[in-house]
Amino acid sequence: MTQQNVVAIYVASKFGSLMSGHTAVSVKAGKGIEGDRYFSDSARNRSSYKGQPDFEITLIESEVISRFNQDMGYSFHESDFRRNLITKGVRLNSLEGKTFTINGIELFGVRLCEPCASLQRRLGVSILPELVGKGGLRAQIKANGIIRVGDGLEYN
Repeated sequence: MTQQNVVAIYVASKFGSLMSGHTAVSVKAGKGIEGDRYFSDSARNRSSYKGQPDFEITLIESEVISRFNQDMGYSFHESDFRRNLITKGVRLNSLEGKTFTINGIELFGVRLCEPCASLQRRLGVSILPELVGKGGLRAQIKANGIIRVGDGLEYN
């Protein structure tokens, strides 16, 4: 059986700043990751998609990053993709519109996190069409808790 877990955690404290790696982060329901640029200390989320919070936490598969680097001949670090959680062993696209847990913390897959012009500018290379449908998942945090590197990801 393939393990499905978090293999890395990244946060950027300000818009445009570098992503810094962490072994654990505190997450707050409806607010995001404490210390992240999208964290909202008020009850109001900064963005929504069809009424769902859109920027609380983002995930991407380590396998997608490895494949992109291998196929395209690059050596980008996983933090260069600007997602909060790097996962292994799970197809994140299958979690769109579904509830899942990490370390017992309930999350909801709001929508796919498609590659954008901003990411392409940051990387300085073409990322389309290679990353379309593979850019990760935007999720809503439904409970407070701590997410750590190595935590399992579970879903039905």
